[in-house]
Amino acid sequence: MKCAQNNYKIAVFVISCGDLLLVRCSNCGICCEETMMELSSEDIERIVKMGYRVEEFAVIDDGVPRLRNVDGYCFFYSRADKKCRIYNNRPLGCYLYPVVYLANEGAIVDELCPMGQTISEQELRTKGKILDKHLKKIDSELQIKQKL
Repeated sequence: MKCAQNNYKIAVFVISCGDLLLVRCSNCGICCEETMMELSSEDIERIVKMGYRVEEFAVIDDGVPRLRNVDGYCFFYSRADKKCRIYNNRPLGCYLYPVVYLANEGAIVDELCPMGQTISEQELRTKGKILDKHLKKIDSELQIKQKL
């Protein structure tokens, strides 16, 4: 078994080739439909380095940068190929999916994902911790911008 390549800097967590990084995707596109995925400054920088302009792929919603939707799907989702065009460089939130954060509940597995049942309790906990840290980073970036 070979580990999937990715371009994320997750220094706080040790992630191995165990069940955490296995790609279990049916390519249904449900997660890319009408996405509200929040973007950190690192997500944006990584995508810009690929040659995309921020205005192409992001919108600001209540001060929070999010992936732009085009015709009901994420800017990067190819409906013809049923794939993400920047899969190896996708936003961290997309990488962690189907683990999502719900207010008052914390990290959960999105029930809309047909592959959600493949997420182990350990993977949910680990990805939940990463997601929590990621969302706090986005919130702190927003607070810094509001002070400027």
